[in-house]
Amino acid sequence: QVQLVESGGGLVQPGGSLRLSCAASGSISRINVMAWYRQAPGKQRELVADIFSGVTNYADSVKGRFTISGDYAKKSVYLQMNSLKPEDTAVYYCNARITAYGRVDYWGQGTQVAVSS
Repeated sequence: QVQLVESGGGLVQPGGSLRLSCAASGSISRINVMAWYRQAPGKQRELVADIFSGVTNYADSVKGRFTISGDYAKKSVYLQMNSLKPEDTAVYYCNARITAYGRVDYWGQGTQVAVSS
């Protein structure tokens, strides 16, 4: 069992920055991949970025603006968001994946990010 708690969301103006954090607890040693997803009103949930063994992957819409990082031992993950745009407005969710015994995904409750002038 893994529990995830996100923090760091808020309201910022276009061009501003936010840093999201995800704290994992429970059986964290089995986590293989951690990621950030987001879901805007009226849209499907989409992958923003993920990290596996130090290798990162980003959605085209955030490349060059967002940076994902993590602490392997603690299974904590962060998302530094720069040059924010109104289209980045969404609820951001932390995801942790365990592939042992079959694929299992854990999700946080989400943190709201709003980008508006």
